[in-house]
Amino acid sequence: MAIQTIGVVGAGSMGTGIANLAAINGFNVILRDIEEQYLDGSLKRMSKFMDKSVARGKMTEEQKQAALSRVQTTTKLEDMKDAEVVIEAVLEDLNLKKEVFSALDEIVREGVILATNTSSMSITEIAAATKRPELVAGMHFFNPAQLMKLVEVVRGFKTSDETVQELKALSKRLTKEPVEVKKDSPGFIVNRIMLPQFIEAIKLVEEGVASYEDIDKAVKLGLNYPMGPFELQDFAGVEIGYHVMEYFKEEFNNNQFAPPLLIKQLVRAGRLGKKTGAGFYDYE
Repeated sequence: MAIQTIGVVGAGSMGTGIANLAAINGFNVILRDIEEQYLDGSLKRMSKFMDKSVARGKMTEEQKQAALSRVQTTTKLEDMKDAEVVIEAVLEDLNLKKEVFSALDEIVREGVILATNTSSMSITEIAAATKRPELVAGMHFFNPAQLMKLVEVVRGFKTSDETVQELKALSKRLTKEPVEVKKDSPGFIVNRIMLPQFIEAIKLVEEGVASYEDIDKAVKLGLNYPMGPFELQDFAGVEIGYHVMEYFKEEFNNNQFAPPLLIKQLVRAGRLGKKTGAGFYDYE
């Protein structure tokens, strides 16, 4: 039976985008977060995103309201019992993800696929928290999920071929282009290529070779990237990038992935309250 109801756990930026994407494409969505305020904020962001589509003539007001009506919000993880596939999009914290998957494994029906939107963490380790590792895989969307075309479908060590094919087919129904990551390796494809670029860009600033602005300009004009490395890190979240660098360093046992001093200082300054959530350009 074709999937019609998608569960999304986590109503942050990625969870909101995935839920909105699914609803726009005709799926029923069960969106769960721990507090109503996060769910209310998520619905408001969906509405604002679709308002732009309405203004551009890509969607009618009736289509927008129909999409919103397909989203059921809840603070109860138990409501995922009605989902035909569940996509987890909580914080990039491995222990938290394992807790969520362990709980979902007891809630959802037999045969239901559990997917994680992690951008870098071990699918195999997350799957080990369940009794259905063959039905666990990565389904990594990119931000904003409504617009970015790529989905990385990532195998864990025990992920079945059927699970991979089902998620690739689902990606296409969501109007995305899936690529298969055949081996569970930190960062998968995109982040594995992107992270060393971030690190080298930061080192260029540390060494006084060039400014943030000129490095971003050089990458955009010389490599034809839509955003430079510092713009992209500020957009995605500097602290997230820092944690991924630390994770890569530990998983690969390779100091080439160690976060440079500049990003460490930036993250520490944010934690001290000087400008929480700030990016590189805020500290020039």
